[in-house]
Amino acid sequence: VQLQASGGGLVQAGGSLRLSCAASGRTFSHYYMAWFRQAQGKEREFVARIRWGDGTTNGTASAKGRFTISRDNAKKTVYLQMDSLKPEDTARYYCAASTSRVPTTIPTRYLYWGQGTLVTVSS
Repeated sequence: VQLQASGGGLVQAGGSLRLSCAASGRTFSHYYMAWFRQAQGKEREFVARIRWGDGTTNGTASAKGRFTISRDNAKKTVYLQMDSLKPEDTARYYCAASTSRVPTTIPTRYLYWGQGTLVTVSS
């Protein structure tokens, strides 16, 4: 599975961005797709995940209400709609795929990673 993330950029606080992650190669309905982010000098952290097959989602407390993860199975693309962005959301955002049937927020459990897209939120 190859993942290609896009959609990052510079936005003012309170603004919105939509990130996309296009998958190529073979995927299965039980795969989990997730977005992680890593701010400079900090560890990579989980943002949200979605199951390819049934669209079941889960996200962090900080993401709920502001970030929405979705997928388009026909396009094999996962999205992260980010609204009401804050300066603390500034980070490089990565999409990842897990082949495990057990959902997880642990980065090392995700086998495939995209190259990341930079999101910068100015105050």
